[in-house]
Amino acid sequence: MTCIVGLIEGRRVWMGGDSAGVSGLDITVRADPKVFRNGDFLIGFTSSFRMGQLLAFRLRPPKRPEGMDVFRFMVTDFVDEVRNCLKEGGYAQRNNDAEQGGSFLVAYEGRLFSIQSDYQVCETTRGFHAIGCGADYALGSLASTVGQPAEQRVRKGLECAELLNGGVRAPFRIEYLDAEEDNLTLPLLSAVA
Repeated sequence: MTCIVGLIEGRRVWMGGDSAGVSGLDITVRADPKVFRNGDFLIGFTSSFRMGQLLAFRLRPPKRPEGMDVFRFMVTDFVDEVRNCLKEGGYAQRNNDAEQGGSFLVAYEGRLFSIQSDYQVCETTRGFHAIGCGADYALGSLASTVGQPAEQRVRKGLECAELLNGGVRAPFRIEYLDAEEDNLTLPLLSAVA
């Protein structure tokens, strides 16, 4: 299920997500968003709605210590808080002695990070990323729309994923986090029938 798209435009990071909840061959259009704000972070998740709910309502994101590198902070302090949150919420699993969570995108300080199920942190050099079952379609769309307005690129990526993947459904929620505007977000809802 799911397509989450992230795109950096200057100091603004755009993120969009679909509304599909998938179980086997059943699909439900969910009212609870896969893209949301938690403190200074914009998060978009795949994997499990339970994980997303914990990230939205239980996670207490730490403050970055002054002078600490942003990537180091994400790899250490932020991921440690996520791991604790998922363990305490009963979501984290152990498999062959390895702890596993889920996958989600995080916008913070004008940067875009992907947190994988083994808690590794990825920051790509291309300025955009996508996760979920519709990711490949969205990435192709993002690569082909360079130069277009950011919100339009995110929307097109989600629309392409919905067109070609059975686990992605509108309406799409598109927001941005602006590192230069006191981290304000503007929710933009897009319903495509």
